[in-house]
Amino acid sequence: MERNLGMDLVRATEAAALRSGRWMGRGDKQGADQAAVDAMRMALNSVPMNGIVVIGEGEKDEAPMLYIGERVGNGEGEEIDVAVDPVEGTTLLAEGMPGAIAIVAVAERHSFYNWRGIPYMDKLAVGERAKGVIDINAPVAYNIRAVARTLNKQVEDVTVVVLDRPRHKDLIRQIREIGARIKLIPHGDVSAGIMTSIENPPADILMGIGGAPEAVLTAAALKCLGGEIQCKVWPRNDEERARLAELGIDPKQVLTTRDLVRGENVVVAATGITSGEFLRGVEYFGGGARTHSVVMRSRSGTVRYIDATHRWDKLMRISDMPYVH
Repeated sequence: MERNLGMDLVRATEAAALRSGRWMGRGDKQGADQAAVDAMRMALNSVPMNGIVVIGEGEKDEAPMLYIGERVGNGEGEEIDVAVDPVEGTTLLAEGMPGAIAIVAVAERHSFYNWRGIPYMDKLAVGERAKGVIDINAPVAYNIRAVARTLNKQVEDVTVVVLDRPRHKDLIRQIREIGARIKLIPHGDVSAGIMTSIENPPADILMGIGGAPEAVLTAAALKCLGGEIQCKVWPRNDEERARLAELGIDPKQVLTTRDLVRGENVVVAATGITSGEFLRGVEYFGGGARTHSVVMRSRSGTVRYIDATHRWDKLMRISDMPYVH
């Protein structure tokens, strides 16, 4: 993958954001997601690559488009891995809440971790300045103190972002006991993990249990940004524990950034759908819209933020045209 596909990929996330953004607050998660999937798939198929979706909308029987194993791109070059989330935060979008994004990541073939049907992971993520000081097997207080020291902060000034879920009741209690700040989020832990590594980060640490596919997308972005993520698979029940035993996977094994994304040439593109602390959402005006995106590449360490104006009468490709329901 010698070519930098960043600008090609961002057109796919822009297309997904432009179409799905019109569903903001309409209460229809499925409709919003389908609009994004349709637009992203069409745009991806014009990208000069030979991509295979390894993280997508689900198995082929569940997802007619952007399913795991689907080929995307125009078929040029060697095969590469593609990870997509056309709407990360479908509930956020459907309910008109902040923080929904469209995101795509690509890397060399067999780079992305195969989550093998175990949908959840326990996660710990930090930005570049705190890289190397965290340990997911250590107590919560240890990690918060370690990050505070390396960031030259008081513990009381450290912000931990956590998904607001009943399963995190004890985690939240431990964070409060040590005195750190907590940012509870309803959905969207890819954005939350990435936020630890951007300039002037609104959060210092991501902690807690979230989606396994989202962990891989977060790792791809952190690999570009210099951050770090550690994870362990989190089986929810006896059936999933039996599945791990069948696969020979140790639930105590720590998966690092390198385990989740083995490739060294990783490209990630994301576009805001609803405005959040990471990216601004789509802004519609008479005859067009504005989008806010980011493109990052691990090989060069380049991070580009893109403010784009899209005018409906100037768009040439079907994938760029406004979605009409």
